[in-house]
Amino acid sequence: MISYGKTDVGKVRSINQDNIFFSDEPIGKLPNIYIVADGMGGHKAGDFASAYAVKRFIEEIKEGTHSNPITIIKKALSEVNKEIVALSEENNEYRGMGTTFVAAVVQKGKLYVANVGDSRLYVIGDKIKQITLDHSLVEELIRTGQLERRKGRYHPEKNIITRAIGVGEEVIPDFFEIELKDEDRILLCSDGLSNMIEDDEIRDIVMDNPLPKESVEQLIDRANYYGGKDNIGVVIAVQ
Repeated sequence: MISYGKTDVGKVRSINQDNIFFSDEPIGKLPNIYIVADGMGGHKAGDFASAYAVKRFIEEIKEGTHSNPITIIKKALSEVNKEIVALSEENNEYRGMGTTFVAAVVQKGKLYVANVGDSRLYVIGDKIKQITLDHSLVEELIRTGQLERRKGRYHPEKNIITRAIGVGEEVIPDFFEIELKDEDRILLCSDGLSNMIEDDEIRDIVMDNPLPKESVEQLIDRANYYGGKDNIGVVIAVQ
């Protein structure tokens, strides 16, 4: 695997609440790991929540003893969720904090994905395919037929998410297992990217650049060109 990632504060926000992690080398029992987390909360709380979640998640998977990636990830997310809930209850400065979380592992040609919130994972090849499902109010309205998907991007309650790490005693991630093709590229991102750039344009940028670093830099530049209304977190990995 070859990967690259970067976060950017964007053009509007003063604090960067996005955090990422990417490793092509083994971490614990996992052969690699790629993460994007988008914090929410007050001035400091969101930044702390996403950074803490990523840091503690990595520490947990280093100690994981299971061989199945989904089992390792599920256990780690559960522990991280409990800790963030406890910190939120103990410290008024962090009260109400939480974070989205999307993580991916590639093992023997298969992609294992977990997500909570509206940070996304795409598989990009001949086409671009969103693997994760947003845990958001707008997505719920779309699924129930109350809102057309093309109008969802501009909905005034676009940023209301229905699941996150740290907002309840239990966290319920979605898990996905995907067979990868040799040419497939994996993109993880916060909504600061997906809300600013149409999927087809994301695909074109990723496929036009052979190296992940070039793709990540261009995606962030393009999101900022279109307004950079939120923090932008991007990780790209290729086989």
